[in-house]
Amino acid sequence: MKKILYISTILYILLTSITYSEVIEVSNSQLKSLLENNVPIIDIRREEEWKATGIIENSILMTFFDKNGKPNTSDWLNKLNQIASKKDPIVLICRTGRRTGIVAKFLSEKLGYKSIYDVTDGITEWLKEGNSVVKPIIN
Repeated sequence: MKKILYISTILYILLTSITYSEVIEVSNSQLKSLLENNVPIIDIRREEEWKATGIIENSILMTFFDKNGKPNTSDWLNKLNQIASKKDPIVLICRTGRRTGIVAKFLSEKLGYKSIYDVTDGITEWLKEGNSVVKPIIN
């Protein structure tokens, strides 16, 4: 039964991302499936947030908004282009899902990214559900 649910979830996610150019909101269980399929997860929080909570293992750490809420869009997009093309799936996570909602919409509507997964409740819900995190390695 678990295997059927897992396969159904993956098929749903893949078909939705191919059919529509929109942001796909995902829960923690869907996030786990994406991670198992090696979809890159980008944590857009700030360094002090990563240190305070830890990060999901293998997260790519790329701050989008500074402490004042100002984005460094060009640098961030240059880094993103090294990770994924506009056709490749990516997962975005922040603290509660508010910032990733903004960034995901921007990438989808303004730049034409096709497969953007937004972890709607962020790292706080991930931790609340007892999921593991690792200490971030800051370069």
